[in-house]
Amino acid sequence: MGTPNKDNGKETTDQEGANQKSALSVNPGVADAPAISPYIRDQRKTLSRKEISIEELAAGILSGNRTHLSKAITLVESNLEAHNDKAQAILELVMPKVGNSIRIGITGVPGVGKSTFIESFGSYLLEQNHKLAVLAIDPSSQRTKGSILGDKTRMEILSKSENAFIRPSPSSGSLGGVARKTRESMYLCEAAGFDTIIIETVGVGQSETQVHSMVDFFLLLMLAGAGDELQGIKRGIMEMADLIAINKADGANEPFAMRARVEYESALHLFPAPESKWTPRATTCSGIGGKGIDEIWKLVLDYISTTKTNGYYAKNRENQTRMWFEETLREVVLEQFFAKPGKKESILESEKKLMAGKSTLLKEIKHLMEN
Repeated sequence: MGTPNKDNGKETTDQEGANQKSALSVNPGVADAPAISPYIRDQRKTLSRKEISIEELAAGILSGNRTHLSKAITLVESNLEAHNDKAQAILELVMPKVGNSIRIGITGVPGVGKSTFIESFGSYLLEQNHKLAVLAIDPSSQRTKGSILGDKTRMEILSKSENAFIRPSPSSGSLGGVARKTRESMYLCEAAGFDTIIIETVGVGQSETQVHSMVDFFLLLMLAGAGDELQGIKRGIMEMADLIAINKADGANEPFAMRARVEYESALHLFPAPESKWTPRATTCSGIGGKGIDEIWKLVLDYISTTKTNGYYAKNRENQTRMWFEETLREVVLEQFFAKPGKKESILESEKKLMAGKSTLLKEIKHLMEN
């Protein structure tokens, strides 16, 4: 209660006097409107509770539903056994529609401009009425195990197109420049009706050859000044390339790119003739200016035509499937080996013997395999 005072002969409190003297009239407020409509919120809860069946996901993929395709790829990439079982069931349903695309692997050292090139190359393919899927593999941190997955942000035109699908995936420690389940993701994209699949690898150099075992055409992007002709003679990733493209061949860098093309093309002739009977080429291009993009696509089509005619195309895909089967079998056997009861303890015991010099390596491995 305020202190009494006299005003106009009336006795009032300080608070009452303050209210009477104020020129503002304060009315009770109303509650803020919800940020999300209650109807939409309830719909979200309903949708989140509704689990899409395997049959619905498969049917959605076959009809070109990109949301269902993304969900299926998420199941494929999951490490949960329940998700893997669902993914395999979906793959089994869509497999009859798999195999009708041109598979292109694109690799190169970091900074060579892979994402920019794919943006330009993909835009050209869209103009030619193709449906394009890009599986971009992003390196995972060895410390935090996380990935930025930022390749999609550098492909703005493709991201907005209804005829393009971009899926960045973490490498999750897998070697060879691709993720562990890239092949299955590629199959799902083919089943969804994408006639051209591009796999953009991590970009780590000479060891990045695994992508070669899952694509039809292997494109290696290079930079002028990254190495002389002797660099091109090195085995590994160089001799697997069907085409070497010297990127960023524009402006002041163009003459250097032209000279590099001649050097790499000369180096390619030093390799043994590939089984495909295709003569690897070297060319120049510019991801920013679009120079040479149409020529690269013509070479891809020429390669596909040549290898289909001589029978290598079908044989190569059969060999890739056989290799995939053997690799997966080894992985499963290895997982089951370590999952056996008491196996971890036995391994630790063998390690202690080796550290103390009380046994030999092959003896302990043989012991572990027999028990």
